[in-house]
Formats: sequence, structure tokens, C-alpha cells
Amino acid sequence: MVDRRDDAEVLVDRRGLSDRRQFNWRTVAHGFLRSRRHNLRRSEDADVEFLDWHHPWLFFLAVGTMLLSCTDAFLTLKLLDLGMYEANPVMAGMMGQGTAAFAASKMVLTGAGILTLVFLAKARFLNRVRTGLFLTAFFSGYCCLVCYELVNLFAMM
Repeated sequence: MVDRRDDAEVLVDRRGLSDRRQFNWRTVAHGFLRSRRHNLRRSEDADVEFLDWHHPWLFFLAVGTMLLSCTDAFLTLKLLDLGMYEANPVMAGMMGQGTAAFAASKMVLTGAGILTLVFLAKARFLNRVRTGLFLTAFFSGYCCLVCYELVNLFAMM
């Protein structure tokens, strides 16, 4: 007769050396490129879809918007040095605290907004528009804003 308790102890000892549950960057890359959950599990989850995989287009929009926000902050500071003024009253107030506070608040506000929009990318705003479209709109708006600032910067130089 075989004692099953001994078999369980052997399995625990064997598993102790090579534990697959450890976090590393390979785990992040695998989760990004080859994640398994692309669709909903149950029909009750159809209200808001929270998946562990987002379309690569959302990654492009999120990173692009953040880079454009950094470019906007840099160009804004350059244009302020050349005599222009900040049109956004919230950011103008932050400029009174100094350039470091301006840049930090801009990055924190933009980053929090991007994370929220990516998290809710498949949700519907007012049951009509997918929230991910707002990220596309913000990316387009930042592109226009950076182009406007570049035109003004070149005109003033």
C-alpha cells in the first residue's frame, strides 16, 4: 500500500528549487505579447470589460501622448522665456510655484489621465462612445498643440 502523504512531500520538495511564480521582465514581456485573456469570460461582464490585454494601438497612444506632453512642457517653458504667456489657468498657477512644480504637475495629471483612459478603454461613455476614443482625441489634440508651439517658436527665433 502506498502512502500518499509521502508523495505530496516529495512534490513540495521538488518544486522548491525552480519556482515559476517569480517576477522578472520576461514575465512582463510575455504578459504583454502573449496574454491569454482577450475576451470576456462571462456574459455578465459585458457592462465594462476589464482585460489583461490591451490592443497595441492603445500602448502607442498612451506612450505617444505622454511624450507629446513632455514636449509640450519643454516648448511651453521655451516660449515663456521668449515672452509668451500660459493660456491654461491651472498650469499658469503652477508656474507661480516654479518650473519644477509646473513640470511635475503636468506629468502627474497627464499620466493619471492616460492610465485611467487605458484602464477604461473598452467601457462606453454614456453608453455610446468607447472611452478609448478619448485617448485618440487627446493624442490628436497634443499633436496640434505641439505643432502650434513649434510654429510660434520658429516665428520668434
